[in-house]
Amino acid sequence: MKKIKELYLNYKEVINYLIFGVLTTIVSLVVYYISVYTFLDPENALQLQIANVISWIAGVTFAYFTNRKYVFESKTKNKVKEAGKFVFARLTTLILDMLIMWLGVTILHLNDKVFKLIAQVLVIVSNYVLSKVFVFKK
Repeated sequence: MKKIKELYLNYKEVINYLIFGVLTTIVSLVVYYISVYTFLDPENALQLQIANVISWIAGVTFAYFTNRKYVFESKTKNKVKEAGKFVFARLTTLILDMLIMWLGVTILHLNDKVFKLIAQVLVIVSNYVLSKVFVFKK
């Protein structure tokens, strides 16, 4: 047990980032599913995208607060500026995700599931790096 605790303490930031990343994904999916099963029609292209945006906003909001407190343990007083940087960083990786999907699936006609996995790995790493060096830098 002591070894596990030591391992956790050595990699606390990365482990917490992964834990809260999974929870962020769950929040995003739950909000999406609630949206499409209650008040938005996923058969309607516009409403489908509205559900996607609502779930993205919920996920990013949850991620900001959990990353701030539990992952990077930010003590910054200017939370509005910090939150703005966080949203900007997440928008940047959203664009990265969209570009990877466009290139791999639309241009190269490769498997969308494979490219979504590739995109997600790059997005997760990019989100961590941007959060560490741009948003929550010490």
